[in-house]
Amino acid sequence: MSFRKGRVLMEDNNNSSNFIRNIVGGDLKSGRYKSVVTRFPPEPNGYLHIGHAKSIVLNFGLANEFNGRTNLRFDDTNPSKENSEYVESIKKDVRWLGYDWDELHFASSYFDQMYEYAVFLIKKGKAYVCDLTADEIRKYRGTLTKPGKESPYRNRTVEENLELFEKMKSGEFKDGEKVLRAKIDMLSPNINMRDPVLYRIVHASHHNTGDEWCIYPMYDFAHPLEDAIEGVTHSICTLEFEDHRPLYEWVIRECETENKPRQIEFARLNMTNTVMSKRKLKKLVDENLVDGWDDPRMPTISGLRRRGFTPGSIRRFCREIGVAKANSVVDSRMLDYFLRDELEKKALRTMAVLNPLKVVITNYPEGKSENFEIENNPDDPSAGVREVPFSRELYIEREDFMENPPKKYYRLFPGNEVRLKGAYFIKCSEVKKDEKGDVIELHCTYDPRSRGGNSPDGRKVRGTIHWVNASTAISAEVRLYEPLILDDSEEENDSFLDKVNPDSLKIVSGFLEPGMKNVKPGEKFQFFRHGYFNVDPKCTEKGKLVFNRIVPLKSSFKIK
Repeated sequence: MSFRKGRVLMEDNNNSSNFIRNIVGGDLKSGRYKSVVTRFPPEPNGYLHIGHAKSIVLNFGLANEFNGRTNLRFDDTNPSKENSEYVESIKKDVRWLGYDWDELHFASSYFDQMYEYAVFLIKKGKAYVCDLTADEIRKYRGTLTKPGKESPYRNRTVEENLELFEKMKSGEFKDGEKVLRAKIDMLSPNINMRDPVLYRIVHASHHNTGDEWCIYPMYDFAHPLEDAIEGVTHSICTLEFEDHRPLYEWVIRECETENKPRQIEFARLNMTNTVMSKRKLKKLVDENLVDGWDDPRMPTISGLRRRGFTPGSIRRFCREIGVAKANSVVDSRMLDYFLRDELEKKALRTMAVLNPLKVVITNYPEGKSENFEIENNPDDPSAGVREVPFSRELYIEREDFMENPPKKYYRLFPGNEVRLKGAYFIKCSEVKKDEKGDVIELHCTYDPRSRGGNSPDGRKVRGTIHWVNASTAISAEVRLYEPLILDDSEEENDSFLDKVNPDSLKIVSGFLEPGMKNVKPGEKFQFFRHGYFNVDPKCTEKGKLVFNRIVPLKSSFKIK
């Protein structure tokens, strides 16, 4: 699959109307902007998750529709939490989703310019160096109902502020000893406008600039300047930045930037049984509750990729949920729906027994074996057929047998006849048990005339079960996943760790058709009656097959 820069396949586009699309179209029509430039600006302090995928699809999709450009930009203004591992993982995830950026940028590339803009604000009397501690600044800021109080350092002269700011840059002060603040309005009803911090002191090595800097711009100061420097026209953010928009506009206006980007907010993605916070996801990793950022239970793009989700299913999901102005919660099964819909059409079928029970066909000749042709995908005749070996001893699913079945149970039980998929009719004649009374083996007879799954006398068999040949079956580790988080809500504290599902992963040893021996990592299959599975790219190695269940075969979820 190949893509032009900033583009995704045209047949994968969805030009359904949304309020952001309408705004962008209106801005072009009015002449406010001559072309569209969007950006995807992650902070490299963790791996991307499904919420970021929504932003990627939105930003690249808008630029694509209006023949514009999309930049990938790393907002790397917090050296203590960022590193190159996250940078590379983000690049990989964006490309895997099917996109490529027109330009690659780092906020750190603009540190010199941002510093000059800060000096410019000081000279205008719009910024000052403050000695208050972080706790004191919070106390002075006031509340939603109580106005703020001016810092005692607010009226320092321009000369003094310039001198102190230069000393901050030179490393003459400790972390937290001083900050640079905007001089706006401590009485503003918007707390974000009550002299927000623009620069803080951080003596930490930066993944991109090393030890060149010991002062770093705050996000609210850096972000609008980055947009302006790059010529971004529409800065699309999530709703939590709506109250920050006046500050965004203040920075653009007071810094007198040539380009005037426009900030637009949309509702972030919230999903049931899912946490959408990089801080919380990192905690899951750090506490060893998951197998790294790419654990198949994680909502990270790398985790979804390892589990077996496809780029197309994620893109379809992101477009289907739409772009809204109000927050809501999306059923996580909706993502499963799009994956299932895609793989149903193209995934090859195979038989896998995950909880084996041995079957001996007593009237089948000893030493004899034969092959049956079974379709690879009934929905795609072009997928062809495969040969599956058959002999006297087989494995079936333990759940496909009951010694004392209820009414309307059509699978195997003493005296009942079932169809082995693609093979013969068999009838259970004897049940073997161990000392504990547990069933360990079934003896059955087969009807040789029913080869292929039909009998010449026309009798009907209601139950069809899958099987694998015991002598040729290959073993595999199969991982069955359930939601990682039991509760749908996200709390603002760490209590979410108490909601981690202890049964989110079940590992079983199964038997597969011998034709699965040479499958490759990342290949996807439908296990008959079990669901869709992906060959784990991390744990699969020579002589050891590991499969991840992506989604079960069926779900009650429907697209309304």
